[in-house]
Amino acid sequence: MELILYALVGVVAGLLSGFFGIGGGIIIVPALIYLCGFSQLKAQGTSLAVMLPPVGMLAFWQYYKNGNVDIKAGIVICITLLIGGMFGGKIAQIVPADILKKAFAIFLMFISVKMLISK
Repeated sequence: MELILYALVGVVAGLLSGFFGIGGGIIIVPALIYLCGFSQLKAQGTSLAVMLPPVGMLAFWQYYKNGNVDIKAGIVICITLLIGGMFGGKIAQIVPADILKKAFAIFLMFISVKMLISK
């Protein structure tokens, strides 16, 4: 079940990243916190592991050496992020720009409110 949840996070992050043209971290970090029960640091560290090639080894290493990276989650999310990104990018091409802009704003507001009211 745990791997299925990680895969779901990866696919959704990929879809939304491709759809909105954003980095996966804005999706992966809150998803790992609220859906998978990760701490903020572990979610950030795991997100960096997923985005390691484009983000950089040094930031990842700081989280990893302090035990704040879940390698298994990172691998599954990385693989499924590729799949979701492909489909999100395709879907974004057929959605009218004004709807895409509004959907993106609503998504950001939802995540912002969720982060503000959570402990």
